[in-house]
Amino acid sequence: MGGAEDDEPLSKRVKVSFGRSADRSNGTFFRDPASCSMARPLKVQGDDEIVGTKGVVKKVEFVRIIADALYSLGYKKTGAYLEEESGIPLHPSPVNIFIQQILDGEWDESVATLHKIGLVDEKIVKLASFVILEQKFFELLDREKIMHALKTLRTEIAPLCINNNRVRELSLCIVSPSQQVVKIKSRTKLLEEMQRLLPTSVMIPEKRLIHLVEQALQLQLESCMYHNSLATDMSLLTDHECALDQIPSRTLQILQEHKDEVWFLQFSHNGKYLASSSADCSIIIWEVKLNGRFCLKHRFSGHQKPVSYMSWGPDDSQLLTCGVEEVVRRWDVNSGECIHIYSKNGLGLISCGWAPDGKRIFCGVTDKSISMWDLEGKELMCWKGHRTSRIADLSITSDGKHMVSVCRDNMILLFGLESKEEQIIQEDQAITSFVLSADNRYILVSLWNEEIHLWRIEGSIRLLAIYKGHKRERFIVRSCFGGIDQSFIASGSEDSQIYIWHKCTSQVIGELGGHSGTVNCVSWNPANPHMLASASDDRTIRIWGLPRGNMKQNGNGTVRNGVHYCNGGS
Repeated sequence: MGGAEDDEPLSKRVKVSFGRSADRSNGTFFRDPASCSMARPLKVQGDDEIVGTKGVVKKVEFVRIIADALYSLGYKKTGAYLEEESGIPLHPSPVNIFIQQILDGEWDESVATLHKIGLVDEKIVKLASFVILEQKFFELLDREKIMHALKTLRTEIAPLCINNNRVRELSLCIVSPSQQVVKIKSRTKLLEEMQRLLPTSVMIPEKRLIHLVEQALQLQLESCMYHNSLATDMSLLTDHECALDQIPSRTLQILQEHKDEVWFLQFSHNGKYLASSSADCSIIIWEVKLNGRFCLKHRFSGHQKPVSYMSWGPDDSQLLTCGVEEVVRRWDVNSGECIHIYSKNGLGLISCGWAPDGKRIFCGVTDKSISMWDLEGKELMCWKGHRTSRIADLSITSDGKHMVSVCRDNMILLFGLESKEEQIIQEDQAITSFVLSADNRYILVSLWNEEIHLWRIEGSIRLLAIYKGHKRERFIVRSCFGGIDQSFIASGSEDSQIYIWHKCTSQVIGELGGHSGTVNCVSWNPANPHMLASASDDRTIRIWGLPRGNMKQNGNGTVRNGVHYCNGGS
């Protein structure tokens, strides 16, 4: 009656499988017709029976989602036997009829059945009817039944008064069919849309059991204080719980090539290199070998003052370095050559950063302005006024939309490079440094009063967490995000320790000792959640990894458990 005739050939204009029930081998919807009579009608008595120890899981719902999972996995007979033995049908009888009518393309009948399955909300009935009749319209068009399709549009779809814009789009499919790209869905896809549209009491959401299990696993991950391993390591057979041995806490290597205090260090985006800078005015590029050991690749010299800030290029092939109120140099990481030197009218430069396209650089200037240059040194833009302070921190979001800088002693400016809008993060204390998260959603701000603040900058700006415990009285000590999904916060400290907090709980989960001077900077390898580097006034860099016995073998070598001292040789 309402379906498209089976004896007419399909049009070459649109090729589609309507997903008839006989071909649905792994579907949730179809069951052998005989199985529909196996399940006895759902009894009202016992509907409120509870299973489990928490008093929250209803037996009827639990059995239904298990049956749904069995059908979706292709275990039709097992699903049918579960319905028969429990007496709890996956769907009430009218819903089973409705599903079969959809799969068979009986559109008028399915709309009629839709009004009989107990839907209270008339708007949902209309929306569902609209989706069904739209499918009917497209299948008629596909079989070149133009007049039938027009009649369906005028007498069935339009009177629903739902989504007039969509009705006009459907009209164009008839008026100018050659200019329209008709996207027709399979009938099983239509049923999946019905699952999302209809109440869960009528049709269980698609793959509901799998969704609940994934949700439970995610909650276990979020509540695990030390989780720092791949989620694929999780098992459904045991509760997830990590130990502290997933956090880098053992010194694996000590790098001793700098001749003075090490002020700054930063891993490349791909985790293959570590750049370190020092009061000895030098920069060293360390290469991370496949076995986890670090070897000196290049030593850059040329700065006349201590190097206080660095920034890796987007593709890690170049590095910007900034001397204290001096110049910015651009280096080729492969050759070790200085490609360009940036300066401005005798003013000192105090910070540097890259545009995401790698074709422009940004520099903070001692007159509190920020300049943007092309790679050859031509100044493209200068933002004057209180755009930056003497704090050498500057970041550009990875989408290139915002520039972040410390504009006053206790303020961070988020400036829209396209929108020109300005947003302010204001602290009660002076800011010593900040770092932007890899996903551009958070800023970690270190303060003079020995606190580190986590701010959310996505959407409305809001303070999320405060981290305490590290020591800072005289010097700038830097912090960083790290670990799996950047779930941890690490910071240097003037008591020669590295402090690690859980990002969400603000609880200290590690204090790493080994340095003999202030730890000025820390950097977590973005490609290896088990590798952390620290720079200290004791002139050394320490590489931290997992405790002894928890090191994983690499296919090309094994990471050493013992401490390795490196003085520049390979």
